[in-house]
Amino acid sequence: MPTATLATAPGAGLRLAELAEANRPTQLPLLTRIVELLDASEAVTHLLVRGSLASGTADRLSDVDFVVGVHDRDLPAFTAALDDLMTIAGGALLPGWRDTIVADLGGAGFVFLLQHEGKLQQVDLYLAPASRISTIQGQIAAKVLLDRPPAEITTTQIGQARRHLDELLARPRTCTELLIEHLVLAVLLHKRIQRGQRFVAYAEWHRLHTATKDLIKTALAPASGVWGWYRLREEIALTPIGRACLADLDAAITSPAIPDTAAVDAALDRVLKLTRRACPHALDGLADAVTAYRTYLELA
Repeated sequence: MPTATLATAPGAGLRLAELAEANRPTQLPLLTRIVELLDASEAVTHLLVRGSLASGTADRLSDVDFVVGVHDRDLPAFTAALDDLMTIAGGALLPGWRDTIVADLGGAGFVFLLQHEGKLQQVDLYLAPASRISTIQGQIAAKVLLDRPPAEITTTQIGQARRHLDELLARPRTCTELLIEHLVLAVLLHKRIQRGQRFVAYAEWHRLHTATKDLIKTALAPASGVWGWYRLREEIALTPIGRACLADLDAAITSPAIPDTAAVDAALDRVLKLTRRACPHALDGLADAVTAYRTYLELA
């Protein structure tokens, strides 16, 4: 992990008191912990909190949602260090999911799951080059927690940050990353069900089925040149494992369009069994994390 990414930054000047006075959410201790963790990096120039925590409408299910400005020069190293920072120092159960739902603001989003007060809590970190922050502030409603003037940003550094983000967002996801996507989506779906958000639950349920399809293709047809849902039987149903995986996918897509909690839990069981069958290496090093995840999910 690069030393510069984790070095303590002098004169942080965090603006947490203002947020606390306006809104005393149950997530405030967790928010404070993550803010102090990120503030300790000299690479971080800005921290914005957005969503319900910024608007004062948070409930116990609300996620902790940040925009993290990172000096353009340091963005590749900071991105590479982020999983270690959040799992080792931040206490996240799993590596981050590269968020494919968040709006494109010129950066990259990551979702982490942490234990907070005995339950799973979602922390969203949207990493953006410092050169983009003023534009982002004009696009979203957010409260500023940290505004640290960055060192000079050159045109070359801006270009390097942009290429890094383009490569990151274009890189195919691994089986491990697709498994983590299922775990994150299951948490999101549990929240949608509890809140009665049927339309959003429908969309995320379809996204979970698509992640299952992508997991199967990545495991069993990694060189496929066929886009989307086409030719699955021709490519996958050539082996007993492939046919079993397609049976799992069929069970997923024939489930009710809007799930209940039992359906989400069944889907999670199904994809974990599918992963052990088709790409067991995706679980390497994650067995204890998945067990902890399942325990906290049951307590939600």
